[in-house]
Amino acid sequence: MNSGVVATRYARALLLLTEESGRGEQVFAQARQLLKDPSVVPQPLEPDLAKLSALLKRNGRGELLRFILADYIRLWCASTGTKLVHLTTASEDPELPGRIASMLGGKVVIDTETDPSIEGGFTVILDDLMLDASVRGQIERIKRQFIERNLRIV
Repeated sequence: MNSGVVATRYARALLLLTEESGRGEQVFAQARQLLKDPSVVPQPLEPDLAKLSALLKRNGRGELLRFILADYIRLWCASTGTKLVHLTTASEDPELPGRIASMLGGKVVIDTETDPSIEGGFTVILDDLMLDASVRGQIERIKRQFIERNLRIV
């Protein structure tokens, strides 16, 4: 059986469990934390995640945990109308996350990361869309255009 299908089934079951228990937001936060750094397990672990972990261990499906948590995050965001945004900036900018959240409206959760290699500007990833307003991205686009134009001439 396809592991993606299995992971989605477990994620849907976890979503139903968290909706019944009212702990969806806490499980969402811990799932994000576990995906960022799997070596650090939050203490105490949410009871719904502990039940999932025990079930996966009992069924021999522990290797699917990362896929299940990623699917759960996606499903939880869809069910609550939350937008999950990943923001990468060249340097710290405390105002940018607030401006992005106000432009998107509604409930927005922003993961921020600092990456000096983008040299300036920022990148924003929302669902399957990416806005690259970085200096590195602009240089790469100019470089690609230059190569394409020169290949036509030759």
